Amino acid sequence: MNPHIFLTALFAAAVAAAQPEQIIPRFLPAPPRGRTVVIGAGKGAAQLARALEAHWPHPLQGAVVTRYGYGARCERIEVLEAAHPVPDAAGLRATARMRELVSGLSADDLVIALVCGGGSALLPGAPEGFGLEEEAALNRLLLASGAPISAMNAIRKQFSTIKGGRLAAAAWPARVVTLVVSDIPGDDPALVASGPTIPDPATPEMALALAERYRIALPEPIRAHIAQSDGAPHPGDPRFARNSVHLIASARQSLEAAAALAEARGIPAAILSDALEGEAAEAGAFHAALALEIARHDRPFPRPVVLLSGGETTVTLRGKGKGGRNSEFLLSFANRIAGASGIHALAADTDGIDGSESNAGAFADGTSFERLLAAGQDPHRLLATNDAWTAFSAIGDLFEPGPTGTNVNDFRAILIR
Repeated sequence: MNPHIFLTALFAAAVAAAQPEQIIPRFLPAPPRGRTVVIGAGKGAAQLARALEAHWPHPLQGAVVTRYGYGARCERIEVLEAAHPVPDAAGLRATARMRELVSGLSADDLVIALVCGGGSALLPGAPEGFGLEEEAALNRLLLASGAPISAMNAIRKQFSTIKGGRLAAAAWPARVVTLVVSDIPGDDPALVASGPTIPDPATPEMALALAERYRIALPEPIRAHIAQSDGAPHPGDPRFARNSVHLIASARQSLEAAAALAEARGIPAAILSDALEGEAAEAGAFHAALALEIARHDRPFPRPVVLLSGGETTVTLRGKGKGGRNSEFLLSFANRIAGASGIHALAADTDGIDGSESNAGAFADGTSFERLLAAGQDPHRLLATNDAWTAFSAIGDLFEPGPTGTNVNDFRAILIR
């Protein structure tokens, strides 16, 4: 068995389990007496829109926004593209288009919101007195902080005119049905894409407390605005009374699909967690210690076995190298298992992009460290400078499946033979 082929097949099974064409039909609402308007945002929003069109024989109109290069052909729904992970002017135009679509609706109308990971950056909307520059700066600060995505989105929604349920409030009195593909550990729908159509009970005080906990030095004007604001709408607001939310895909479902495929091929699978968080390098070191324990002592799982995990790790930037959280996880992992035989790993983002380059992640095994040295690279320095992309590019072990059309966060598979 070729380990790369096996691990790639597991990734494909995980992604297939979250494909819109497979999951959308089960969650479509009944058509309304009035109009149907579709809105959406995220790295898989265009594919969700295409699947909805294919299974919705009634009249509709709408628009969704996705990352540049992630579009899909739709006949009745506009597909807009904007920057991710730092918002740009195209994102502002997309936000304006969403507001336009939901304005002036009646109680007989239906809004279907397609929400998935990446929507926070793709739908910028800074409060009055602020602009795109301040919102982009906030995003850069949050991305470099090492804070979990749940904390970042909790802060984002308190500095917005569209997040935290505000887009759904603007659609009132129309009914809003939100279909969510979760990329958030714990699968809280209100945190995915900062919940443009879903309110939650978080307050400005909670957001500021999170900033303090993770040592995020918010610019004083932004901190002051959050402190003085009334916050995002509360779930008890009557404007949300008729709305509904459906979690249609998650990391758990994708990990279970990968586990089923592994076992069908004769390799027992153990799902460690679908909600792993924390520093990518530390998570890599932990997974390496567990893999070595299994390889040497057949505990806590006997060989052969494939360890699966999901969630979203973070990277606190210390250097200016190229990389992403999955590549950094694997470089830390590779450094710890150097020289070990029979251990092979893949870590990748299920949307097809890890960080700012074209790879979803990478492969690693017990020879990675030695091959890096042979290629004239210093694995420890590369890890210290957040330059994992350079490491795996040097030894030809980048994993580049391209955009997948969905996003249920990180996927990690470690085969111990």
